[in-house]
Amino acid sequence: MPPAKKRFGQHFLFDPRILARIADATGAGPSDAVLEIGPGPGGLTAVLAERAGRLIAIEKDRDLVPALRTRVPRAEIIEGDALELDWHAVAGPGAIVCGNIPYNITSPLIDKALRPPRAPRVVFLVQREVADRVAAPPGSDAYGALSVGVQAVARAERLFTVARGAFQPPPKVESAVIRLTPLAEPLVTDARLPAFRRLVVGLFGFRRKQLVRGLRELTGWPPERVRALLETLRLDPTARPEVLSPAQFSALTDSVVDAGWEMRADL
Repeated sequence: MPPAKKRFGQHFLFDPRILARIADATGAGPSDAVLEIGPGPGGLTAVLAERAGRLIAIEKDRDLVPALRTRVPRAEIIEGDALELDWHAVAGPGAIVCGNIPYNITSPLIDKALRPPRAPRVVFLVQREVADRVAAPPGSDAYGALSVGVQAVARAERLFTVARGAFQPPPKVESAVIRLTPLAEPLVTDARLPAFRRLVVGLFGFRRKQLVRGLRELTGWPPERVRALLETLRLDPTARPEVLSPAQFSALTDSVVDAGWEMRADL
């Protein structure tokens, strides 16, 4: 196995049982295309190549690319940065997305994977703390802006944990596999996504404040106007943001935008 490079956040997974479980989680078969992010030395790539009809893998570390192409000749290995490349141009529409992704860019990769048009399934190996946050229910300690943003457009599952010893070199944190399945009807429209994200992130930035106070800070509206809007939605003005469901955040977004909210650039 080649040495991992710290600057790329590389932790190579080599346990064959776990690699098989990750491939199983994608549900990929001969009629499917799979886009793998960060194949590394190709452990998961080799397993996916046995199942998928077409496999495309994006690898940023140019030193790994020649060996990858030799080890998994059926895979199309693309040298490049997964955050910069157009995944739909590389893999075509409808490709399943999978990967043992670098923990330092997990959130941007999740965000990109869930941009429309969305993949039918996304399976990522991530830091366990991130997996907990992605799948957290409203009111739990782990529930936050990431939970709401993901769950508004996809069903989030935390499938299983992966011990540190399954990697080379072992990471300092525990890991877990998540599966994201886009909703047939997202809770927020694509047109409202920017406002939705700004509202969610903004309110969780005032996590300790009551909803009426946080919303007043975001909109600049007087308290009575904010209270009236919350009453129409049957939301408790004294509640904290972490008790609102993704559907309630979506309804709140629609209401404030329809009421003329202009997103402040300083928030």
